[in-house]
Amino acid sequence: MSMQRLQKILAQAGVASRRAAEQLITEGRVRVNGRIVRELGSRANPVRDRVEVDGKRLVSERPVYFLMHKPRGVVTTLDDPEGRKSVKDLLRGVNARVFPVGRLDFHTSGALLLTNDGALAHALLHPTRAVPKVYNAKLQGDVDAQRLEMLRAGVVLDDGHKTGPAEVKVLRSEGKSTSLEITITEGKNRQIHRMGEAIGRSVLRLTRLAFAGLAIEGLRAGQLRPLTPLELSELKQKYLQPGKRRARRGWGEDGGGEIAPWF
Repeated sequence: MSMQRLQKILAQAGVASRRAAEQLITEGRVRVNGRIVRELGSRANPVRDRVEVDGKRLVSERPVYFLMHKPRGVVTTLDDPEGRKSVKDLLRGVNARVFPVGRLDFHTSGALLLTNDGALAHALLHPTRAVPKVYNAKLQGDVDAQRLEMLRAGVVLDDGHKTGPAEVKVLRSEGKSTSLEITITEGKNRQIHRMGEAIGRSVLRLTRLAFAGLAIEGLRAGQLRPLTPLELSELKQKYLQPGKRRARRGWGEDGGGEIAPWF
């Protein structure tokens, strides 16, 4: 493998975004073959050289990509201080050190991408990429035409942020509850729940059907599968290619936008 810029090596290992990696370097937290490197633009060979961050060695691994159907009652972290079940408990048979791309709330189920490819993960979470997320949301009560139009046009959340346009389809209306398919390209914290609150309708149940075009169809809760070569190729073409940046949106998704720690 050829020499690469240190910030690229750190980003691909899932340590941090390239900009955050530059800060790690200038702060003297990165060593190459035992020597602290502070110069931006420094290069290393990720296979031959020993690269460490805060004393922990980065181990070069083959990039892997998995789609999980995260169940309800599972936290989207690799370690939970409260001892709750986490996605790590569902990674049986996965030998690589993968991390979740973004988060889903404890009570939210659905599509969750896991990988050790930091560059792709950061691209998918970057607000300029406007990555689509499709949800099935069961809301309390009837959602009339006026409320539907509010969701489609954008609503003002409790922090004053106005959401961007959303695609909204009525799946089922039963008087006491209404099921909607909602597609958003933002990712404010607990956004779907807060959008429901903004129109006076609490979200009773939430499932993310798809993330970045990756659907959980055919996956039972708790199952995961590797991405197909075609799915991976399409992801990289859409979100890693130069010139594919889109209008700015919010960070993360329905539970936050940060990448889990790499170690």
